[in-house]
Amino acid sequence: MSVVDRRAQELDTFAAVLPIERRDELAELLTDQDIETLRHLVNEGMGANTLRALTSDLAYLQAWCRLATGSPLPWPAPVSLLLKFVAHHLWDPVKRQDDPTHGMPPEVESSLRSQGLLKAAGPHAPSTVRRRLTSWSILTRWRGLGGFFSEPSLKSALRLAVRATGRPRQRKSKAAVTGDVLARLLASCAGSGLAEVRDRAILLTAFASGGRRRSELANLRVEDLVDEEPVRADPQDAASSALPCLVIRLGRTKTTVADDDAQSLIIGRPVTALKQWLAAAKITSGPVFRPIDQWGNVDHRPLTPQSINLILKSRCAKAGLDPAKFSAHGLRSGYLTEAANRGIPLQEAMQQSQHKSVTQAASYYNEEDRKRGKAAWLIV
Repeated sequence: MSVVDRRAQELDTFAAVLPIERRDELAELLTDQDIETLRHLVNEGMGANTLRALTSDLAYLQAWCRLATGSPLPWPAPVSLLLKFVAHHLWDPVKRQDDPTHGMPPEVESSLRSQGLLKAAGPHAPSTVRRRLTSWSILTRWRGLGGFFSEPSLKSALRLAVRATGRPRQRKSKAAVTGDVLARLLASCAGSGLAEVRDRAILLTAFASGGRRRSELANLRVEDLVDEEPVRADPQDAASSALPCLVIRLGRTKTTVADDDAQSLIIGRPVTALKQWLAAAKITSGPVFRPIDQWGNVDHRPLTPQSINLILKSRCAKAGLDPAKFSAHGLRSGYLTEAANRGIPLQEAMQQSQHKSVTQAASYYNEEDRKRGKAAWLIV
């Protein structure tokens, strides 16, 4: 049995969480150590979507490194290799017209294209480069090694290279699902049908819990929901109505691990909507949000992240909104935008959304401040 065949068999042992159509390709690209790292991540309970993304990025990095250096990825990667990666993927299109050697070498580029690993016609999107560097850093840490991903030289090179590409950073959703948009979406599922009850619970839970990612909604389980004591609508008035309160234990997310004990708190209408769905669907354990077939039967499996996205787009269409302008990530950006509109302190909003980057979260606040400020209103 060849080395590649043996690796393919090893990949089969956790095929349920890997892209099976890429099995043979991955067996060619990944090293034995790579496969052992991925197996460890599976055993540690890493989410399937996260693992697939890491595997895809690792396969690309290995292919690029072999072509660019003649050797597999070294662990940990030296700063020089990280800088080479940035230089090969973020370059100035104008300069390349005069200097064909600028950016990724032609022979590396053509080989990656022939393998179907490189599709971009110009420099990579900055978000793709950042994501692959993040995956590289995660895989380095999971091997028990330190890395050089925080080196000032890398940060500086990345910042300057992004500027040179001339590509503005794009948000994952063109339009944010703010409070007024959410109201229209909820109106589209105000009935008592099972799908309407479910979609209403998805929208309210996702938004109220800080703009949960679609993967987090898909992975949410009944066991992650913890009832809390009701809270008063007016904390200063003991006679005010009591509102239901629920804690959502997030476990492992894009920016947290299970040991972080990350939580979001939802109060009032979202709690009611969530419990109405669980009661209507007769769900007492396992996945919270599930598919419903054409006869109204609720599946035992969870919705996929892609299904969450399609549900939001479907509700946009029913509400008279352009589905192309919205994605499930719009609930996340919409939460922070709405928090900024209502004057909620940034740190308080970040505690609910679980954003780790103050810069990223603050960008939503800064945009609203600029719209309300005088500088942009000199001539209107």
